[in-house]
Amino acid sequence: MVQRSLWADTSLSSVSAGFVAVLVGFASSVAIVLQAAAAAGASEAEMVSWIGALGLGMGITCIAFSWYYRAPVITAWSTPGAALLATSLTGVSMAEAIGAFLFSALLTLLLGISGAFERVMSRVPLPIASAMLAGILLQFGLSVFTSLEANPVLVGCMLLTYLACRRWLPRYAIILVLFAGFAASWGLGQVQPEQLSWALSRPVWVTPVFNPAVLLGVGLPLFIVTMTSQNIPGVATLRASGYQKVPVSPVISGTGLTSLLLTPFGGFAFNLAAISAAICTGPEAHPDPERRYTAGIAAGVFYLLAGLFGASVVALFSAFPQAMIATVAGLALLGTIGSSLAGASSDSDGREAALVTLLITASGVNYLGIGAAFWGLAGGLICHRLLHRKN
Repeated sequence: MVQRSLWADTSLSSVSAGFVAVLVGFASSVAIVLQAAAAAGASEAEMVSWIGALGLGMGITCIAFSWYYRAPVITAWSTPGAALLATSLTGVSMAEAIGAFLFSALLTLLLGISGAFERVMSRVPLPIASAMLAGILLQFGLSVFTSLEANPVLVGCMLLTYLACRRWLPRYAIILVLFAGFAASWGLGQVQPEQLSWALSRPVWVTPVFNPAVLLGVGLPLFIVTMTSQNIPGVATLRASGYQKVPVSPVISGTGLTSLLLTPFGGFAFNLAAISAAICTGPEAHPDPERRYTAGIAAGVFYLLAGLFGASVVALFSAFPQAMIATVAGLALLGTIGSSLAGASSDSDGREAALVTLLITASGVNYLGIGAAFWGLAGGLICHRLLHRKN
């Protein structure tokens, strides 16, 4: 393989893709993480430590994996896991919660080392993986137009900017849409500058306590939810985007090890990203798939900065209207949604199974506390198996 220069491969579009991925990742779910920390009785200093540890872990893993594998490997905190914690940590001490997080991280590390997860994912047909990704991202595309109804001037300005840039400056469309969103939000008086403040994150160590009931009641469900609702879609995103050569087992092991090291500071669970990853794996990040790894490295740098200024980042995202963030995310994902739909329908024999996967995933159903992405994948595989039994 020809060794490339990081500087030569980096473009404004890949850097903007990395920034948008972090923007979407933080803005869409940081409130859930703070709720989870509050449920465990975290102090304000411990909450800031959580954000700092999560930003540090995501930054290091994004940079390391993307650089080593020359692919946009994006990691994230476990949003479904945070939602689970927000409802299950009531009455659990912070020390016991940290013990449960360590248990979950150890299970993730062992699963990655065993290679079992990669063997399972290698048997998923590409049309089904593409359909699951399309189903996950569909709501983000739709949110552009629901936001247009709620905030027509702001979103309208961003849409017009996007269309003009796609016509004349396609590589810089998303970063210019972002600037247009900032300017329009400010001009319309929808920015709340009083929420802005600047302060560095400080790590707070919590010594774990291992309570068997909490390990089984919190740690084990956290592990299951993270694997089914985050890592499966994350692998599907890489596969559907053409990065089949990225080995899954070392990445899963790496996220588990990172969780083990950072859990005492609040890094409760790291995993492969799906939604924010799709922003960096699509053509908007870079026309050349072999150079999109720079978007992953850029995302890692922005995650490190977000972790360093944890409390400030939360305030920054709160200052801008949700419609702006939703529109940027939806427009950044349009290319990936289109390519995923094309991949899902590429094989006429597997089209029905892919359609079942798409519909279940897009429906948002949640059975037994497990998200729609898992059930969409399961339904599609069952359909594929039944329709192709003779083969």
